Amino acid sequence: MSTDQILSFAVIGGMMLVFIIDRIRYDIVAGVTLMVAVVLGIVPADKAFSGFSDDIVIIVGSALVVSAGVARSGLVDAAIKRFFPNLSSLRGQMLLLVASVTIMSAFIKNIGALAIMMPVAFQFARRSGTSASAFLMPMAFGALLGGLMTQIGTSPNIVVSRIRGELTGTPFTMFDFTPVGATLAAVGVLFLMGFYWLVPKRENQNASLQEALSNSHFSTEATLPEDSALAGKSLSDLLRSASGEVIATAILRGHRRISPFPDMQLKAGDTVLLEGPSDALDRLVSQSELKLSGGDIAEGGEMTAIEAVIGPESELTGLSARDISLFNTYGINLLAVSRQGKRLRERLSELRLRTGDVVVLQGQRQALPDALRDLGCLPLAEREILLGTSRNALVPVIILILAMGSTALGLAPVPVAFFAAALAMVIFRVIPLNDLYRAVDGPILVMLAALIPVSDSLRTTGGSEIIAGWLGNIAHGLPAYGALGLILIAAMAVTPFLNNAATVLVMAPIAASFAHNLGYRPDAFLMAVAIGAGSDFLTPIGHQCNTLVMGPGGYRFSDYPRLGLPLSILIILVSVPMLMLVWPVR
Repeated sequence: MSTDQILSFAVIGGMMLVFIIDRIRYDIVAGVTLMVAVVLGIVPADKAFSGFSDDIVIIVGSALVVSAGVARSGLVDAAIKRFFPNLSSLRGQMLLLVASVTIMSAFIKNIGALAIMMPVAFQFARRSGTSASAFLMPMAFGALLGGLMTQIGTSPNIVVSRIRGELTGTPFTMFDFTPVGATLAAVGVLFLMGFYWLVPKRENQNASLQEALSNSHFSTEATLPEDSALAGKSLSDLLRSASGEVIATAILRGHRRISPFPDMQLKAGDTVLLEGPSDALDRLVSQSELKLSGGDIAEGGEMTAIEAVIGPESELTGLSARDISLFNTYGINLLAVSRQGKRLRERLSELRLRTGDVVVLQGQRQALPDALRDLGCLPLAEREILLGTSRNALVPVIILILAMGSTALGLAPVPVAFFAAALAMVIFRVIPLNDLYRAVDGPILVMLAALIPVSDSLRTTGGSEIIAGWLGNIAHGLPAYGALGLILIAAMAVTPFLNNAATVLVMAPIAASFAHNLGYRPDAFLMAVAIGAGSDFLTPIGHQCNTLVMGPGGYRFSDYPRLGLPLSILIILVSVPMLMLVWPVR
């Protein structure tokens, strides 16, 4: 074994140990590992930052933006309200999410299926009062399982099909993977349903400040338009979509103020005073097609809404929006107010504001900074909110369909299609430009970019050939099922360090050679390589689906084996007999 090979094994082994100890943030560990590898010479200096241009980094970053755009559109919330209005149990939500992602991943790119369903997971988490981390890792694993079912489900299946064609003259077909893959997917989903509690409940640390701010309760008022579908329905029908997060404090009908009894019938023109978190208010207002208070903002610029705090020198202190003629003077609307420790029952136009009140102001993006300065208000952590902003739910769906359709038809590579989709989300104002980089999880992308050249050093130093030799020596003394299991375990072990397609390229010829030397047909062994390469449940770095949920789920590196290790063992135990049944070795 050469010095470079020893150093490569040592660096990667030390990195994995630090990841498992989990005392230092993962992007810092990855960056230090990269620098150590460069200093030791196992990663050339001119290749040190090649990972930042790798397809995986582009795919993960773009998928996060696309997922945020779908979530922002409100379409997911509307679908949940329409098709699953009463689904509140954690187990029922888990089954819907994991099964949906698994089935979709058989026919579309698994990271795309995961990106579609992630906003649903966050909505379900709010509804059931649990952490989104309970859903996201099982969903990512479900996406990997679903990819095993068809030739196009995951990259390893495509690559191994090509290699089989080179070796035997006949590549695997679309559904050759289905008997074994569907069995593994079904068993895997059942396991995830029964053991999802192994996933530690985490919170996204990077989003903790924003989540704390979003929990503030605001008071706002919204009016039923003349053609409202809610006219004649009860107040409880209006509030149902908010899942208990929003309450009505009063109803204004003409000059009368009516107590908000749940069974009272609403009429067109009624104004409902509402209280709740800003995101819940936004869902209720947008899905129910209510009209918020205030004047119509003139055309000519991008309209937005922003939270701000009334400062001690603000001229709003002691005055109401009506007193200061807020709309006529500044061209902005007061949409909602939050006052610590107090439930507000006045109309917004009549409420006398105080220092420290948090207000939601709506106006043209370019005009709001000057208005805030003149009024003596400070933007709250520069955090824009959705309440009062217009959104076209069809645009992000069309963008997503075009991206996924272009990859399915072979018109564009996955990174190009997803990057174009992320760019389209900004161009068509699905996501405001200021929110773009909040959707991209920087630490995750840095970790990926730093580890790609480090992982590649295993191949460039010849370490992968050494591993292949070790496996060959062991496999010759094993029966068929043992050799098959060894190949499967080896592919699972290698795929965290190489990408899954590279794992197939390295391991498939080894597997075919095993089969030939032992007098077996190669099909089962090639399938074992594809299954092992597509079943990385132990780390967040082996597959982009695992990486995609790491930041939003707040997971640590060591969280993945808690659920992933028993699932990996189950996959091995089921795969070997199924492979020998479907693809006889003799």
